[in-house]
Amino acid sequence: MSFTLLSSPLQGFTDFRFRNAQNKLFGGIDTFYSPYIRLNGKLVIKASYERDLLPENNAGLEVIPQVITNDADEFLFVAKYVRELGYKELNWNLGCPYPMVTKSGMGSGLIKNTEQINHILDRAHSETDIIVSMKMRLGYDTTEEILDVLPILDTYPIKNIAIHARIGKQLYKGGVHLDAFQHCIDNTKHKLYYNGDISSVAKFHEMQERFSSIDHWMIGRGLISDPFLPSMIRNNTPEYPKNKMELFSAFHDTLYAIYSESLSGQTHILLKMYHLWEYFSTTFSNPHKVLKQIKKAQSIRNYEAAVAAIFKNEK
Repeated sequence: MSFTLLSSPLQGFTDFRFRNAQNKLFGGIDTFYSPYIRLNGKLVIKASYERDLLPENNAGLEVIPQVITNDADEFLFVAKYVRELGYKELNWNLGCPYPMVTKSGMGSGLIKNTEQINHILDRAHSETDIIVSMKMRLGYDTTEEILDVLPILDTYPIKNIAIHARIGKQLYKGGVHLDAFQHCIDNTKHKLYYNGDISSVAKFHEMQERFSSIDHWMIGRGLISDPFLPSMIRNNTPEYPKNKMELFSAFHDTLYAIYSESLSGQTHILLKMYHLWEYFSTTFSNPHKVLKQIKKAQSIRNYEAAVAAIFKNEK
C-alpha cells in the first residue's frame, strides 16, 4: 500500500532551516507543516513567521502553513496572508498541549468549545477560498471530547484531520490511545491522518497493520530525534547507513552554522543547540552522557569541542 509521510510541526524546531537541512541530507518527508502562526490579538505577522513561509526559503519543499487561534478574524487574516504568498491550504492547530496555549483556550484547549469551532469554520468557508485542514488531539481532558467535534467537522469540506492520539493534558507523556483513534475513524466521513509515537520502522509497521485504512502518517518528535527515520520507512529498511555518524555530523554542522548566523549572542545559540540535543542525544549509545556533555559546555569553544568528542567517540 502506498503511503505519504508528513512532518508534524514542532514549535521552535521544525522551521525552514531545519526542513531544508533534513530534506537535503536525508529526505523521505513528502509534506512539511510549518510551526504555527500565533497572533495574540494583534493582526500583525511577526518577521520570524514571515521568514519561515517565504517561498524562496522553502524552494523544492511541499509546505503547508499552520495557524493557532480561537478567533475567526485572526483565522481569516492569516488565511489572506498565506494566500498572498501562494499557499492554497491553511492547517488549523487544535492539538498544541502546552499550558500557556491551552489556558488561553487555544490548541487542544479549544476542543471542548464546539460552538466556537463551528463559528470559525463557518466564517473560514464562507469568507475565504482557503482549503482548511485540521491538526487535533483526541481532547484535552478525555479522549471522548473529539467525538463531539467530529459531527461539526463533517458539515464542512475539510481536506483532512490529522489526529495526535493523545489528550492535551498528557503533553507527550504516557502512551497513545489507539482504541480512541479507531473510534475517530468509525465516527467521521473525513480523511484522517495518524500522528503519535512513530519512532522506528517497526513501530510504523505496527501502526500500519493496526490502521489499514490510514495512508498518511505524521512524524513529529521522531523526526528530530532521528532524521534518518522517514527514508528508512520509505525504503523499508531497519538498518542505518554505514556512514550514519558522518551524515548526522553534517546535519548538526549545517544547523549549527545556520543558527550561529541567525541568532544573536552565545547564550541564544547554545540554548538553541541544547534543545536540539535533547532530541539528538537519543540517537547515541549513551544519551544521558551526551546531553550532560552538551549542557556542561558554557561557551562556543567548549560546545564545539564537546560535539567533536561526542561524534568521535560514537564512531
